[in-house]
Amino acid sequence: MDREFYMREALALAREAFEHGEVPVGCVIVDGGGSIIARGRNMREEKRQTLSHAECEAITAACSARGDWRLEDCSLYVTLEPCPMCAGAIINARIGTVVYGAKDENMGACAGVLNLFEERFGFRPAVYAGVLGDECAALMAEFFRRLRR
Repeated sequence: MDREFYMREALALAREAFEHGEVPVGCVIVDGGGSIIARGRNMREEKRQTLSHAECEAITAACSARGDWRLEDCSLYVTLEPCPMCAGAIINARIGTVVYGAKDENMGACAGVLNLFEERFGFRPAVYAGVLGDECAALMAEFFRRLRR
């Protein structure tokens, strides 16, 4: 499993979000065989939907592709540490592995603010932080720098 390869795929989606005026977060979900089965990017502004975070978009697509809500053998790659809503969706989908790039000190629910995956829920994914983290953080910083202009 090449974590950087999949994170680069998520980064491409984050760049697409950036181009559409969305906070640049991208996500891919990979099945146990190494195939990308779903992609998502932030679409909250476009859809005007609170739930349209990259992870939720990808989880919805993965469930549709699988025809099941259980994604236990899957890995989720996302450019920014998941927020509490997305961490809850990950737990509920039973995604086995979470890999994220940049830490989120404001909303992060995998250690940035708190760690929902360490709580006593019935499921805990494996978590790998910081994969291409500098590149993911740089894209986020550029987005907010341009937004402030």
